[in-house]
Amino acid sequence: MISKIHRLLTLSTAMLVASTAIAAAEPSADLIAAAKKEGTLTTIALPHNWCGYGDLIAAFKAKYSIDVNELNPDAGSGDEVEAIRANKGNTGPQAPDVIDVGLSFGPTAKKDGLLQPYKVSTWDSIPDSAKDADGFWYGDYYGVLSFVVNKDVVKNPPKDWADLQKPEYANTVSLAGDPRTSNQAVQAVYAAGLAAGEKDATKVGDAGLKYFAQLNKAGNFVPIIGKSASLAQGSTPIVVAWDYNGLAWRDSLNGNPPVDVTVPASGVIAGVYVQAISAFAPHPNAAKLWMEFLYSDEGQIGWLKGYCHPIRFNDLAKNKKVPQELLDKLPPAAAYEKAVFPTLQEQDAGKGVITKQWDSVVGSNVQ
Repeated sequence: MISKIHRLLTLSTAMLVASTAIAAAEPSADLIAAAKKEGTLTTIALPHNWCGYGDLIAAFKAKYSIDVNELNPDAGSGDEVEAIRANKGNTGPQAPDVIDVGLSFGPTAKKDGLLQPYKVSTWDSIPDSAKDADGFWYGDYYGVLSFVVNKDVVKNPPKDWADLQKPEYANTVSLAGDPRTSNQAVQAVYAAGLAAGEKDATKVGDAGLKYFAQLNKAGNFVPIIGKSASLAQGSTPIVVAWDYNGLAWRDSLNGNPPVDVTVPASGVIAGVYVQAISAFAPHPNAAKLWMEFLYSDEGQIGWLKGYCHPIRFNDLAKNKKVPQELLDKLPPAAAYEKAVFPTLQEQDAGKGVITKQWDSVVGSNVQ
C-alpha cells in the first residue's frame, strides 16, 4: 500500500459539480450484452484492501456475471504499463484490460500508444482538470493531506497550518515520509507553502521550506517519519498524511488512542489516481463496462467506503447521494471544497526545490 501511495501524483484546480441527470446515467444494454459475451475482465494491481477494491470487484462480478481475472495485486504503476506493453499481441490471461495508475503514467502511456479512449456515461461530472480531453485516461479517486492527531497527547488538535507553529505543539509535528524522497512529504511541504499565501507555483516550494524551517527552529518539528505505530506511541502525535491513511489508522487503532483527522482550513492539497483501458485489451467491452461501474454512483461510493474520495465526490455530496453513516466517518464534505490539484508541471517545480534544498533550508534529517 505504501508503494502505491508514494507514486501518487497530482492535478490542477478544484472539483467540478455536475447535474443529477448526468450522474444517474447508465451503461447501454448493448455494452452490457457485449461485455457478458466476452465473459471476463482482467485487472492488475488492485489489492482488495486498497480503496475498497475487494468489495467493488465482488459487486461487479455479482451485478454482471462477469469473471474477474486479477493479476499481481501488489504491482506498481510502472509494472501495470509494462504489462500492457509486454502483451501487445497476447489475448491470453496475462494481458490486462484496465489499469489504475498514478497520474504521470496516464499521459506517458497515451503518448506511447498503449491506451484506448473511452468516455463513461458520467463523463461530464468528472472535472475537466482530472481527465484527458479525448478520454484516454481519467481521474478516479483522490486523497487530501490532513493532520492526523493522537488526542491522548494533543488535547487541542490543530485546525490549520499556522496553528502548528504555536508553542503548544512543541515536539509534536511530523511528516509521513522523508521530504527528500517521499511524494507524500513533498506535497505536505508544498501545501504549507500554499497555506502561507504563496500563489506563484514556481515559489510555493520555497515558501513551504521557509515554513518548515520556522517549524523546526521553534522546536515543533519531529524528524521521524510518522506512521500508525509512532502516532499511537506518541513519538509523532501529529502526522501530516493523506486523509485515507489517517482514517485507516484511526480505524485500526480503534480508540486506543483516540485519533482525530482534520483537513486544514487552507493549503488543502489533493492527489489523484487515474483509470485507463489498454489499447490492446482482450476484453474491451468488459473494460468499458468496468469503467461505467466504477464511475457510477455505486462505484464511486465503493471507493469512498475505502476512504478514498471518488473524483465525483462533490457531485455526490451536493445531490445527497452519500450515505450518512459514511459521511459521519469522514471529515466534513465542505473541507474538501477548497482542494487544490497541482499540475504535473507545478508538482515538478515544487519537488525540485523541496528535495534539493530541504537540507540547506530546514536542516532536519528525517528518518
